[in-house]
Amino acid sequence: QVQLVESGGGLVQAGGSLRLSCAASARTFSVYELGWFRQAPGKEREFVGIDNWRETTTYYADSVKGRFTISRDNAKNTVYLQMNSLKPEDTAVYYCAATGRGGIRTDKDEYDYWGQGTRVTVSS
Repeated sequence: QVQLVESGGGLVQAGGSLRLSCAASARTFSVYELGWFRQAPGKEREFVGIDNWRETTTYYADSVKGRFTISRDNAKNTVYLQMNSLKPEDTAVYYCAATGRGGIRTDKDEYDYWGQGTRVTVSS
């Protein structure tokens, strides 16, 4: 069974930073690619970024490129989403998700497993 546990959300002022964590089992970490999505109130869930470890690369949505960074700690089976220069429009529930399809997957329907989400609120 694939379990993903996010943490690290909270309230931050515009311009500030937060680091989200997504912890998984060792098997999940070695089999699936982990991506980040977010969903703002009244909006569709949207792609944020993906850790494509098979190709040793990351990929980001244009809206967060240059501000957000995904990294991984293999010893802890954890993927991180470092969010800098946060804006009020980054306010959302952030989800970690796992896909076994390989490559760069940006469509939420291509992800098979989801965490419970962690809320990020950016005040102006």
